[in-house]
Parts: sequence; C-alpha cells; structure tokens
Amino acid sequence: MWYQKEIRLNPKARGFHLVTDELVCQLPELKALSLGLMQVFIKHTSASLTINENADPTVRGDFERFFNHAVPENEPCYQHLDEGSDDMPAHLKSSILGSSVTIPITNGRLNMGIWQGIYLCEHRNHGGARTVVVTIQGETKSSN
Repeated sequence: MWYQKEIRLNPKARGFHLVTDELVCQLPELKALSLGLMQVFIKHTSASLTINENADPTVRGDFERFFNHAVPENEPCYQHLDEGSDDMPAHLKSSILGSSVTIPITNGRLNMGIWQGIYLCEHRNHGGARTVVVTIQGETKSSN
C-alpha cells in the first residue's frame, strides 16, 4: 500500500517544536499497517525537520540557542538580504538539519524510541503555516 497526503501544520513561533501528535492525528491510515515506513518532507527552504528528545522542553530551547550561535544573523558575508536578517540563516539551518525524516511503522504506530519526537524547526521570526508531504508505504494488517 502507498499513501500520500499534504498536511498544513499550524504556524509556530521561531524555534523547535514537537509536531509528532499534530501529524499522527491527521494520519488514521497508519493504524491499518502491520509494517512500513513514513517519510515526512517539508516544502519550505527556511524550516526543517529532525527527530530528537520529546520529553524535556529545555532541549528544544538549547537547539534554538545552539543554531543561533552557530549560524548568526547579520553576517557581513551574506548577500541574500532581501527578505530580512533571519532569512539567510534560516536557509543555512534548513540545509544543515534537512528537509525530511523517515520513521518505521510497526503494528499501526510510529516505531520511534520512547524519548523521540518529530520536530518542526522554524527558523524564521514569522514563518507562518508550514506544509509537509507525508508518504506512507507498507503492508496492511491481515484480516485473519
């Protein structure tokens, strides 16, 4: 079975946000699979996706502080300045972290570690709603 769906995520403030539940609640098709893969691709160049700690919110704050230090705004070497001082660093952060994640599906559920969650990494001050394409492939549960 193959399934594909575009999901519009609610707008988020700049930072790292858990979106696992926001995605899963819009994907009832997961429950029909005994095993498979789910790929999530973000259709933007100034936001990214990653998988990391889902329990302690200070981890997400530390991510934001680390990336702001590693990829600062207002660098004199930036030439792409038309969309604001946060835009070029957002493109760089997006490329570093990546535009997709792939998660195994087992018995109708995402098979991630207990402390893992899917992050939407919003790198713009005012990024707005973000769209992801979710592609699921797998074997449906037997009717026996």
